[in-house]
Amino acid sequence: MTAPAPAPRITVIGTGYLGATHAICMAVLGYDVLGVDVDPGKIERLTAGEVPFFEPGLPELLTKALDSGRLRFTTDPAEAAEFGDVHFICVGTPQLKGSHAADLSHVDSSVEALARHLRRPALVVGKSTVPVGTAARLTELVQRVAPAGKDVQLAWNPEFLREGYAVEDSLRPDRLVFGVASEWAEQRLRAAFAPVIEQGTPVVVTDLPTAELVKVAANSFLATKISYINAMAEVCEATGADVTALATALGHDDRIGARFLKPGLGFGGGCLPKDIRAFTHRAEELGVGQAVAFLREVDGINQRRRARTVDLVRELTGGELEGVRVTTLGAAFKPNSDDIRDAPALDVARTLHRAGARVTVVDPAATENARRAFPELEYGTDAISAATGADVVLLLTEWTQFREIDPHAMGAVVARRRIVDGRHALDPVEWRAAGWEYRALGRP
Repeated sequence: MTAPAPAPRITVIGTGYLGATHAICMAVLGYDVLGVDVDPGKIERLTAGEVPFFEPGLPELLTKALDSGRLRFTTDPAEAAEFGDVHFICVGTPQLKGSHAADLSHVDSSVEALARHLRRPALVVGKSTVPVGTAARLTELVQRVAPAGKDVQLAWNPEFLREGYAVEDSLRPDRLVFGVASEWAEQRLRAAFAPVIEQGTPVVVTDLPTAELVKVAANSFLATKISYINAMAEVCEATGADVTALATALGHDDRIGARFLKPGLGFGGGCLPKDIRAFTHRAEELGVGQAVAFLREVDGINQRRRARTVDLVRELTGGELEGVRVTTLGAAFKPNSDDIRDAPALDVARTLHRAGARVTVVDPAATENARRAFPELEYGTDAISAATGADVVLLLTEWTQFREIDPHAMGAVVARRRIVDGRHALDPVEWRAAGWEYRALGRP
């Protein structure tokens, strides 16, 4: 009987949101893991047991992983190459300045830095979201630079983490996608995810280009669904219809489904906006831009919801924003996160500030990130104190503590009971019964 292959030792290159989460969870699953980053500050914080971003459940798992001795961190790519059998590339691919294209400089530099020291067979696995065709280019780069040459192979394993649920999505994903060019690469990946596969997680094995497309295709679909219902909200506003009831009726159709069919302020964050733009840009480079041209309107609809939210505030204040005291509940792009990248809430707050309003922002997790990015805004510590004296209150990130605010308690401290529900998260009947003038996108 053949003995099972030993578990591969794993390195994770890049310890931002994706990389730190992946490294911690792989160590918790029982692998020996080395996290690698060029930023000594990140490495010091993680080594000290501090997660440098907000993600529920992750700090406890970091402590567990460090205490087990299976997880440590370094800034040395040579140490990573010597240590690891499977190397996960988890660096960022932000939008390129002045373009819709993805900035691949971090991916290229991290792969090349690792490859220079690869002297034995190894598998380099991309998890970052990249334009289709990147894996083929990186394969050539790795095999040209690495001393081990073609004994180093490249695969792609796209990530599907939802901020706020990243631990669950890492330990119990709804699927694993393996983009590979050989059976050996597939077996290495199966060994690297053995505990996850053993619990019944579906595995989709495909070629490299398909694996690269999966994440951007999924994000484009979700963005389209969100913008579709928000386009219907614009129609509802013009006709007096109620988009919330419309969405409920559509969601009962099992061909459509209710998930992501939620009207409101729209999407933001570090994935959907930049991914659909990069996807469109890459499609145009490949000569098939017309096939995804609709994504430009998806992006445009999403941006219009922010402007329309500001319009609702103007309507409530009689068209004048100068000197109006506004409290915005939320800064992060979604609840259970401190991520403010392309956050609709802060975009609205900044627009109101520029129009002359006095804006106070409050958020349970993202306040410090918001303060660093937008020091011109005022910041509160809790919803009730932040709303004291407000002329208008806006709910812009649907944190549970904001959804559960007592309208009578908040009504006792504001100057005027006027609220804009940017996320359709509040009960309009309850708030109106408490004397509030309630407005929401796409509702009468």
